[in-house]
Amino acid sequence: MRIDRSHPLYPGECRLRERVLLNSVGYDIDSFQKAYPGFEERFEHFVAVAERPSGDPEVIGCALLLPNEPHVGSGKLMQMAVDPQRQGEGIGRQLVVAVEGRAFGDLGLVELFCHAQASAVAFYDRLGWTVLGDRFNEAGLEHAKMVIAADTQAIT
Repeated sequence: MRIDRSHPLYPGECRLRERVLLNSVGYDIDSFQKAYPGFEERFEHFVAVAERPSGDPEVIGCALLLPNEPHVGSGKLMQMAVDPQRQGEGIGRQLVVAVEGRAFGDLGLVELFCHAQASAVAFYDRLGWTVLGDRFNEAGLEHAKMVIAADTQAIT
């Protein structure tokens, strides 16, 4: 589901991003926002939710879409994270499908790209994304730029 920063699930999304992605590279949400001013406001936020035993919702996956980045018609998928205990359940795939649907359908973007950690390249490849260029270091980790075009979007 797509949420905004005023949604009650947004703090849970931020906690998941910190726990799975940001803390390991020396960031928390506040320091990320300071390092990348204005991005948080531009992101479209997508979350996957499960019900806790108490009945309360819990964010178990998230992904961010930065539309029209680096130029009009392109978009960047960022900070995709799934709770490590829930990986392998198709949550990441559902998030990517939701981002692609919004980007290519509602927003009319013609391409998406991401900087995938080396360990996630095969995941994106299975979804129809393609490696573009050489691997590179980002935040101390090996990454590959991966792309998908609207006209080659994987059938899901």
